Amino acid sequence: MTIELTREARADAIASIQRYFDSDMAEPIGNVAAGALLGFFLEEIGPTIYNKAVTDVQERLQQRILELDYEVHEDEFQYWKKFEGKSKARK
Repeated sequence: MTIELTREARADAIASIQRYFDSDMAEPIGNVAAGALLGFFLEEIGPTIYNKAVTDVQERLQQRILELDYEVHEDEFQYWKKFEGKSKARK
């Protein structure tokens, strides 16, 4: 699965890469080079991050499924119990 960014997200990511190079690296990076670097990261490292996110979601969903019986459990055959302790039923 190819990881694709929206046009706006891609532009923001490229600007962020350029800002990083401007502030933390010896040489600035141009728009085309930053776009190429972003493409490399998305293709090379992106799947690792994506797979980790999927695993995290699966684990969280599994936890929610295990808790589901506590959240939605209803005791069965409760009709007569509401009369227990009150007056005896008529015959």
